[in-house]
Amino acid sequence: MSQDSTILCIGAVLWDIIGRSPNHMERGADVPGRITRLPGGVAMNIAMTLAGFGMKPVLLTAVGRDPEGNELISACADLGMECSHVYRSEDLPTDRYMAVEGANGLIAAIADAHSLEAAGAKILRPLTEGPLGTPGQPFEGRVALDGNLTLHLLEEIASSPAFAHADLRVAPASPGKALRLRPFLRHPGALLYVNLEEAGLLCATDFPDAESAALGLLAKGARRALVTDGGKSACDATQDGPITLTPPKVMVTRVTGAGDTFMAAHIVAEAEGAGREDALQRALNAAARYVSGQNPL
Repeated sequence: MSQDSTILCIGAVLWDIIGRSPNHMERGADVPGRITRLPGGVAMNIAMTLAGFGMKPVLLTAVGRDPEGNELISACADLGMECSHVYRSEDLPTDRYMAVEGANGLIAAIADAHSLEAAGAKILRPLTEGPLGTPGQPFEGRVALDGNLTLHLLEEIASSPAFAHADLRVAPASPGKALRLRPFLRHPGALLYVNLEEAGLLCATDFPDAESAALGLLAKGARRALVTDGGKSACDATQDGPITLTPPKVMVTRVTGAGDTFMAAHIVAEAEGAGREDALQRALNAAARYVSGQNPL
């Protein structure tokens, strides 16, 4: 199965519970603001933006059969995602993510993706047992993969014939899970999307900027690396050389999901035939619109 607009989104699909305040916040702050609940998770955020751009995201994840899970699946379907291949567990609850953001950015976050981790390789059955792929006919299209899976499962994916012919786009989910991406540093079909901190963790080095970090990942064996650094530069590095651009200056009103929006917009741009520089610029523009509170589309 490989269609131009189809992309598999593998990883966390859960409920985001986000508290936002317009005030500067420090540890222990107690301030007024707004609390929202909406579908989230790295794979979900990527899929949502992809769907908005007209692509057909297919979710491979774990969602409980509890009321929260039923509501989440319904919301995903309404947003244009294919949910028929989602692993629905009878005994695992639907995962959640909680974050607090202030005027000075993300204050703290907790990702409760234990059900996704417990489900393990069960979420990949449609790729190994059909209908999306089989050992004799592996999936050959685009895959967006996030690092919320366990290290063991990510290691399996990195060496699995089921992903040998895929256009594999990989994100770590958070700096705390960046080291889980090490198996993909030498994967011939992988493009790593990381921020400056995550690149430093993968290379065990402190980098001064996105370009040096992207080149550092290539030195570690990566085929291609795309490194962002917030409102500073972003770099797409391959053996043909680095391309470095600076994002538009905007007023930041939200940060959770910005990296996922960037990754999705970049995938869409390349799916539409954009060159490396154009794709990077389009992704930076989409992420800037997102963090400023606008529609990234």
